Amino acid sequence: MRISGWLTATVSAAIMLQAGTAMAQSLDELAAAAEAEGMLTTIALPRDWCNYEGVFRTFQEKYPNITLNELNPNASSAEELEAIRANMNNTGPQAPDVIDVGLAFGPQAKDEGLIQPYMVSTWDSIPEEAKDPEGYWYGDYYGVMSFAVNTDLVEDVPQSFADLLDPQYAGMVALAGDPRASNQAILAVMAAGMARGAEPGQAAGEAGLQFFKELNDMGNFVPVIAGSGTLAQGTTPIVIQWDYNALATRDTLNGNPPVEVVVPSDVTLAGVYVQAISAYAPHPNAAKLWMEHLYSDEGQIEWLRGYCHPIRYNDLVERGVVPQELLDALPPAEAYERAVFPTIEQVNANRDAVVNGWDSVVGADVVE
Repeated sequence: MRISGWLTATVSAAIMLQAGTAMAQSLDELAAAAEAEGMLTTIALPRDWCNYEGVFRTFQEKYPNITLNELNPNASSAEELEAIRANMNNTGPQAPDVIDVGLAFGPQAKDEGLIQPYMVSTWDSIPEEAKDPEGYWYGDYYGVMSFAVNTDLVEDVPQSFADLLDPQYAGMVALAGDPRASNQAILAVMAAGMARGAEPGQAAGEAGLQFFKELNDMGNFVPVIAGSGTLAQGTTPIVIQWDYNALATRDTLNGNPPVEVVVPSDVTLAGVYVQAISAYAPHPNAAKLWMEHLYSDEGQIEWLRGYCHPIRYNDLVERGVVPQELLDALPPAEAYERAVFPTIEQVNANRDAVVNGWDSVVGADVVE
């Protein structure tokens, strides 16, 4: 599947030359400088999200002298930016070096001066529409919104957002995040609105809020932040989340209980996440080395093992470097052919509508 039409970017030769100063070191020089710093501080990277377990492992195998300091694995995108703001003058272990946030949060962080530019050595193979032309943020992976369903408790598996309004799903449906702060949950609300025919952006955000108001009013919505534990325990038998998280949960639970993953028939919303380096990173060279690892063939394939489509996916496939068994393990390509990639303007408009309207429209306080 191609990533096109969802984000407009114009890259001039002058801008590329200016930003190119951010990648002056050779990889060996960068590794030496990073090892001298001795630490990399990450935030909001659960090891079962996108196979970050494998990403961390392969990074440590290559650079054993760099200690990984993992902050708040379950932080939201908004909390990641707040962690940078709160630690601008702090070079201690609570200051993140790198962030992995929803698409809308990349330009916001740039506008606030919270991130710094860096172009990885594989920069040219990242689609132009998926990166900031000056190198401040760059797409890392994408997936589509789906339902993870505990089929021990749900006999009639819902196939669409419209199905979720059936009374048989009373006390069953949850989001995998707080829609006032979590990118995943914010876009789940937009997906619900798009399923009702609204255009991506503010209209879909507002329509999605109405959908969740109905879901909440009828008692189908469970106001807790759902995950693999709540799904397995039966607290939230139906979880709306990215397909890669749902598929990883299915594999982790290994049939206990059985989990079915559904891409809803009434909408296929794709979501892109982006990487960036904190402008106040205590370990800037380790941060750059981390980015080199993430955007190498090896790092991209590790994400793919976690069912996330890495941003360099087309390049990897065209060069024949993706193991066939890994391609065979992915969901059918047809599930992604109708995916809609919202523009950054649409993502921002939806975020504003959802974050500002959730409490007044839906009125459900989503908690851990």
